[in-house]
Amino acid sequence: MATSLSCSADFVLGMDLGTTSVKVVLLEAQSKTVTDSRSFPTHSDISCTTDTHAKEQDPALIIAALNQCMDALPKDKLKKVKFIGVCGQMHGIVFWKSRSGSACLSKEESIRLIPKDFSQLITWQDGRCSTDFLSSLPKPDSHLSLATGFGCATIFWPEFLSGFSDAGTIQDYVVSMLGGLDKCVMTGQNAASWGYFNTTSNQWNTQILKDAGFPVHLLPVVVESGAVAGYTSSEWYGIPANTPVGAALGDFQCSVYSCMIDKGVAVLNMSTSAQLTFAMPEEFSPPSSPDALTPIAYFPYVHGSYLAVAASLNGGNVMATFVRMLDSWMKEFGLEVNESRIYSQLIQSALAQPNTDLTVTSTLLGERHDPTKSASVSQIFPSNLSLGHVTRAVCRGIIENMAAMMPPQCLQAAGVRCIIGSGSALSCNPILQQEVERVFPFPVVYGKDVDSAVGVAMVFNDRDT
Repeated sequence: MATSLSCSADFVLGMDLGTTSVKVVLLEAQSKTVTDSRSFPTHSDISCTTDTHAKEQDPALIIAALNQCMDALPKDKLKKVKFIGVCGQMHGIVFWKSRSGSACLSKEESIRLIPKDFSQLITWQDGRCSTDFLSSLPKPDSHLSLATGFGCATIFWPEFLSGFSDAGTIQDYVVSMLGGLDKCVMTGQNAASWGYFNTTSNQWNTQILKDAGFPVHLLPVVVESGAVAGYTSSEWYGIPANTPVGAALGDFQCSVYSCMIDKGVAVLNMSTSAQLTFAMPEEFSPPSSPDALTPIAYFPYVHGSYLAVAASLNGGNVMATFVRMLDSWMKEFGLEVNESRIYSQLIQSALAQPNTDLTVTSTLLGERHDPTKSASVSQIFPSNLSLGHVTRAVCRGIIENMAAMMPPQCLQAAGVRCIIGSGSALSCNPILQQEVERVFPFPVVYGKDVDSAVGVAMVFNDRDT
């Protein structure tokens, strides 16, 4: 049952369990300002030599990074935390046994989360469910298409992990541990990212799944976004026992919530992947089934509303792959160059090359609406093979792919007047910023506090105000 945040609440703890790092913030409830923030990388990727399409992470390393973040927050403020909000990477799935992960006293005399009896996290990047395999599955009763890396598709995969009583996203797992829950609780934001979930009725496609032999006992209990999932079962880093913990939200929705000041704003977020989104009118209802002709999807947001989203699999990961490729080439010549130096040189070279006729189609990882898409290079001439030309063309290809998914005319028709640019890949890359401003005919604002950890704290701080 949901409880209200009183005006006497001192701090809300927000945490984001991302694809590469964990971040926590303390939001002062009355002023709605962030007083403290900590972030650490997880280094949780698991190498799979038998299947290059597999993308898995070790939840223990993710939770270790969370503990590291909590260790670094001021203890006097943690004692005044009145609510905990959690969000994280969507679509992925981890399995566990109920109540096996709990808060335990460590040797350092600090309460830490110690996970037990869990599987690896199969992430949103997992590509094992081929197009043929997905087409063999029953058609969902949902306006959202099913794709590889989605939780329900992963369970259908022949190598499904049995022997567990619960399943959820990594953020749901953390909420279950904090609250000592008997059953995983999930919001519609994360449920929609798994597939086989109807956002209009807020229910799983239980009968469709049963008829297909799906282990429906693994489906979490769905609650409204903003609901309380449970209460801390013990003191945690000074946060009192019985502190309410919100049901986990999607990191994407929380990043948007942290910065979307009005309906005339679109948000372009680019970190590992990329998303361009704007808010739909309050009266909007999604179609009954996916539109195969458009890459725009409608994600559940807050208060029953929706976001129009072009979610690309190709963002900062394309530049990261480019950097790793150059690094491997140089190593073959016996040269060792730090990756950060490579990245810096790419930016410098491209800044000196303001335009290019080289064309790079940067859909290196395909797209959910078109998994067969691949990257390509064309318009190659002896005059455009410099590092600056190639880097400029790669960045241009990333942004032009976003514009192809959600054209500027679509944004104009929705009343968008401004774009907020966010995400580590965009904020650190002036070439990407230049290409955004070249392709989209709107003012682009950078430097806004666009942050999923901040957003989830804001959601639960605002929920009753």
